[in-house]
Amino acid sequence: MAQVSASSSITIAQTPEQVLAALVDYETVRPRILPEQYLDYTVVEGGQGNGTVAQWTLQATSKRSRNVKATVAVDGSTIVERDANSSMVTTWTVAPSGAGSEVTTTTEWKGAGGIGGFFEKTFAPLGLKKIQTQTLANLEREVR
Repeated sequence: MAQVSASSSITIAQTPEQVLAALVDYETVRPRILPEQYLDYTVVEGGQGNGTVAQWTLQATSKRSRNVKATVAVDGSTIVERDANSSMVTTWTVAPSGAGSEVTTTTEWKGAGGIGGFFEKTFAPLGLKKIQTQTLANLEREVR
Protein backbone atom coordinates (compact mmCIF):
# COMPACT_ATOMS: atom_id res chain seq x y z
CA MET A 1 0.00 0.00 0.00
CA ALA A 2 1.22 3.47 -0.86
CA GLN A 3 1.36 6.31 1.65
CA VAL A 4 -0.73 9.20 0.30
CA SER A 5 -0.21 12.73 1.58
CA ALA A 6 -1.42 16.25 0.86
CA SER A 7 -0.31 19.41 2.63
CA SER A 8 -1.20 23.11 2.37
CA SER A 9 -0.16 26.22 4.30
CA ILE A 10 -1.21 29.82 4.74
CA THR A 11 0.13 32.81 6.66
CA ILE A 12 -2.56 34.58 8.68
CA ALA A 13 -2.18 38.01 10.30
CA GLN A 14 -3.46 36.82 13.69
CA THR A 15 -1.60 35.45 16.70
CA PRO A 16 -1.07 31.69 17.03
CA GLU A 17 -3.32 31.74 20.11
CA GLN A 18 -6.20 33.30 18.13
CA VAL A 19 -5.79 30.83 15.27
CA LEU A 20 -5.54 27.81 17.58
CA ALA A 21 -8.64 28.92 19.49
CA ALA A 22 -10.55 28.99 16.20
CA LEU A 23 -9.23 25.64 14.97
CA VAL A 24 -10.09 23.74 18.16
CA ASP A 25 -13.64 25.13 18.20
CA TYR A 26 -15.35 22.20 16.48
CA GLU A 27 -18.82 23.38 17.53
CA THR A 28 -18.96 26.91 16.14
CA VAL A 29 -15.95 27.80 14.01
CA ARG A 30 -15.19 24.51 12.28
CA PRO A 31 -18.59 24.18 10.55
CA ARG A 32 -18.21 27.74 9.23
CA ILE A 33 -14.79 27.16 7.64
CA LEU A 34 -15.46 23.80 5.99
CA PRO A 35 -16.04 24.01 2.23
CA GLU A 36 -18.91 22.38 0.39
CA GLN A 37 -17.11 19.01 0.10
CA TYR A 38 -17.82 18.40 3.81
CA LEU A 39 -21.34 17.02 4.15
CA ASP A 40 -23.40 16.20 7.25
CA TYR A 41 -20.82 17.60 9.69
CA THR A 42 -21.74 16.98 13.33
CA VAL A 43 -20.02 16.96 16.71
CA VAL A 44 -20.53 13.60 18.44
CA GLU A 45 -18.64 14.33 21.68
CA GLY A 46 -17.11 17.44 23.22
CA GLY A 47 -16.76 20.28 20.76
CA GLN A 48 -13.79 22.20 22.14
CA GLY A 49 -10.32 20.77 21.54
CA ASN A 50 -8.86 17.61 23.01
CA GLY A 51 -11.19 14.62 23.05
CA THR A 52 -13.69 16.05 20.61
CA VAL A 53 -15.22 13.54 18.21
CA ALA A 54 -16.76 14.87 15.00
CA GLN A 55 -18.06 13.12 11.93
CA TRP A 56 -18.76 14.07 8.34
CA THR A 57 -18.76 12.79 4.80
CA LEU A 58 -15.93 14.10 2.65
CA GLN A 59 -17.15 14.24 -0.95
CA ALA A 60 -13.76 14.51 -2.68
CA THR A 61 -15.22 14.05 -6.17
CA SER A 62 -18.64 13.25 -7.58
CA LYS A 63 -17.79 9.53 -7.33
CA ARG A 64 -15.48 9.45 -4.28
CA SER A 65 -16.71 10.03 -0.75
CA ARG A 66 -15.42 8.95 2.63
CA ASN A 67 -17.28 8.78 5.93
CA VAL A 68 -15.00 10.22 8.59
CA LYS A 69 -15.31 9.92 12.37
CA ALA A 70 -12.40 11.94 13.73
CA THR A 71 -11.11 11.98 17.29
CA VAL A 72 -9.15 15.12 18.17
CA ALA A 73 -5.89 15.29 20.13
CA VAL A 74 -4.34 18.68 20.92
CA ASP A 75 -0.71 18.99 21.96
CA GLY A 76 0.48 22.59 22.22
CA SER A 77 0.26 24.11 18.76
CA THR A 78 -0.56 20.82 17.02
CA ILE A 79 -4.02 19.37 16.44
CA VAL A 80 -4.33 15.77 15.24
CA GLU A 81 -7.58 14.34 13.87
CA ARG A 82 -7.59 10.51 13.59
CA ASP A 83 -10.31 8.82 11.58
CA ALA A 84 -11.83 5.76 13.25
CA ASN A 85 -13.03 4.45 9.87
CA SER A 86 -9.69 4.44 8.02
CA SER A 87 -5.96 5.14 8.31
CA MET A 88 -6.53 8.85 7.56
CA VAL A 89 -4.87 11.35 9.89
CA THR A 90 -5.07 15.12 9.51
CA THR A 91 -2.56 17.25 11.37
CA TRP A 92 -2.86 21.02 11.87
CA THR A 93 0.16 23.00 13.04
CA VAL A 94 0.21 26.66 13.96
CA ALA A 95 3.55 28.47 14.25
CA PRO A 96 4.50 32.11 14.78
CA SER A 97 5.33 33.89 11.53
CA GLY A 98 6.28 37.56 11.75
CA ALA A 99 3.35 39.36 13.36
CA GLY A 100 1.00 36.48 12.58
CA SER A 101 0.84 32.72 12.20
CA GLU A 102 1.68 30.07 9.65
CA VAL A 103 -0.97 27.36 9.55
CA THR A 104 -0.25 24.03 7.88
CA THR A 105 -2.66 21.17 7.40
CA THR A 106 -1.47 17.75 6.29
CA THR A 107 -3.65 14.73 5.57
CA GLU A 108 -2.12 11.28 5.18
CA TRP A 109 -3.46 7.77 4.73
CA LYS A 110 -2.45 4.35 3.45
CA GLY A 111 -3.68 4.13 -0.09
CA ALA A 112 -4.47 1.20 -2.31
CA GLY A 113 -1.81 -1.01 -3.83
CA GLY A 114 -1.12 -1.72 -7.49
CA ILE A 115 -2.20 0.49 -10.36
CA GLY A 116 -5.13 1.87 -8.36
CA GLY A 117 -2.71 2.95 -5.65
CA PHE A 118 -0.52 4.66 -8.25
CA PHE A 119 -3.45 6.74 -9.47
CA GLU A 120 -4.62 7.45 -5.93
CA LYS A 121 -1.15 8.63 -4.88
CA THR A 122 -0.87 10.76 -8.02
CA PHE A 123 -4.30 12.41 -8.19
CA ALA A 124 -5.90 12.33 -4.72
CA PRO A 125 -3.41 14.85 -3.24
CA LEU A 126 -4.22 17.35 -6.00
CA GLY A 127 -7.93 17.29 -5.19
CA LEU A 128 -7.34 17.32 -1.46
CA LYS A 129 -5.00 20.33 -1.73
CA LYS A 130 -7.84 22.30 -3.35
CA ILE A 131 -10.11 21.42 -0.41
CA GLN A 132 -7.35 22.29 2.09
CA THR A 133 -6.66 25.63 0.37
CA GLN A 134 -10.34 26.58 0.56
CA THR A 135 -10.54 25.55 4.22
CA LEU A 136 -7.47 27.65 5.07
CA ALA A 137 -8.85 30.67 3.16
CA ASN A 138 -12.12 30.31 5.09
CA LEU A 139 -10.16 30.10 8.36
CA GLU A 140 -8.33 33.31 7.49
CA ARG A 141 -11.63 35.11 6.86
CA GLU A 142 -13.08 33.72 10.10
CA VAL A 143 -10.27 34.94 12.37
CA ARG A 144 -9.96 38.47 10.94
